[in-house]
Amino acid sequence: MTSHKRLIIGITGATGIQFGIRILELLKPLPVTTHLVMSATAEIALAYETTRKVAEIRELADVWHPVNDLGASISSGSFKTMGMIIAPCTIRTMSEIATGVTTTLLSRAADVVLKEHRRLVLMVRETPLHTGHLRSMTHLSEMGAIIAPPMPAFYAAPHTLEDMVDHAVGRVLDLFDIETGAVKRWGDEDLPRRRV
Repeated sequence: MTSHKRLIIGITGATGIQFGIRILELLKPLPVTTHLVMSATAEIALAYETTRKVAEIRELADVWHPVNDLGASISSGSFKTMGMIIAPCTIRTMSEIATGVTTTLLSRAADVVLKEHRRLVLMVRETPLHTGHLRSMTHLSEMGAIIAPPMPAFYAAPHTLEDMVDHAVGRVLDLFDIETGAVKRWGDEDLPRRRV
């Protein structure tokens, strides 16, 4: 399989596990092979934030890797991928990637994506941010990562939380030129008009 058909999806224990799940759901019918790795705390967050089971989330991916399997395909630069999305991304995971001191397959896979100059997108979920967080983000950006906190786009007039999640993950998938139909784009005719 060629590199443009594989995408690694990492899910950590930050709040917002719906972002990672929705990315997998949107990619499922598309010709993209997804490789999923979830942290141990992501499995805990899943129970807090949804009624879904870990097995259900694993089923959404084409390939699932245990977080401690440092010999997995995605831990090697010779395994070609489009890159990786971590959604949501904890500050801990972000900091591991920024320093290159990786302890799990999730952070190792992200480190590999960076060293191979592939696209790494981190949907960082934390607020407020102190100077150390911001310095880590700057360092990652300088190394080629994209920091993409999930921000609501109110110009799209979302009616539900699902609308906001779809827009955020759709914009992240845009970074890989993957069209899902989830994004209401500025200037599209179906956007609501502002009244004067």
